[in-house]
Amino acid sequence: MKALIVRLGAMGDIVHTVPMAAALRRARPEARIDWLVARRHAGVLDLFPVVDEAIAIEQGRETVAVVRRLRETAYDVVIDAQGLLKSAVMARLAGGRRTIGFSREALREPAAVHFYSETVVPVAGGHVARKNLQLLRALGIDDTLIETPARAIQSDVADDVQQATGRRYGVLNPGAGWPNKRWPPEKFGAVAAAIQASRGLPWVVVWGPGEEPLARRVEEASSGSTMLAPPTSLADLMALVQRAAIVVAGDTGPVHLAAAAGTPVVGLYGPTNPARNGPWSPEDICVSRFDRCACHHKRRCTAAAWCLDTIEVDEVIRAVERRLRS
Repeated sequence: MKALIVRLGAMGDIVHTVPMAAALRRARPEARIDWLVARRHAGVLDLFPVVDEAIAIEQGRETVAVVRRLRETAYDVVIDAQGLLKSAVMARLAGGRRTIGFSREALREPAAVHFYSETVVPVAGGHVARKNLQLLRALGIDDTLIETPARAIQSDVADDVQQATGRRYGVLNPGAGWPNKRWPPEKFGAVAAAIQASRGLPWVVVWGPGEEPLARRVEEASSGSTMLAPPTSLADLMALVQRAAIVVAGDTGPVHLAAAAGTPVVGLYGPTNPARNGPWSPEDICVSRFDRCACHHKRRCTAAAWCLDTIEVDEVIRAVERRLRS
């Protein structure tokens, strides 16, 4: 069997689709499994050895050449795990014998359903990784195991951090693509200072493009308990979270990498639902304001009071202490 998974981005969404690819590999070990991914997110798949080939595309310039290549492969099945018009169109253009996606009511863009030859009606609720696993029911595979086999990453950056911290450290990630997913940096700093005082645990503050000033504010508020990570590649970031004692972050890429690596997590959630998008280990802890958030799934806060700002430092300190004990 030759199968193609279509999930173009972004980082967390790709991580949440990896368990489906892993389950397909367990059920069909002889299959060729490829993955169509946006070029800027292709590096995420380098972290997880679950597919034979990641086929990167930059839509526009490369579409014709990539479609020609996909059609030459003659896939038996193409699975659209994204549910958008752009992903559904690419899934259909791949020319597989079967094109599978979710039913209309489960799609972010319902018109995508017209490009599928078969649809799956998912069970409502639950984690998005388990929802993605249900797409395999169209192939007679009923697997509920969330497995994210990650590579052990070699990283000079992670080596240097371990040497500087005595080999044991926590990771703080104050950034996020949505402004309303960012807990105040001064509160991150206060948590780091408190845990360092009680447990002697130093902290590393990681940051992405444009987030260094935010990370520096955490460092300034931490009473000397944190160090700023140097600029990191995606592989460096994965190595840092793989080796960390704990990761504290909002709903953004690093928290999903940590969950995939099996690193203990405390997640801070406001406009997104931790039951759907949070870490899936029952031992991990999410401090959430989703139940009182007025801007669910919106990129900017539309309410008079920003829900994440109501999460107090002491609440997160208790969550970190509890997760470190478990």
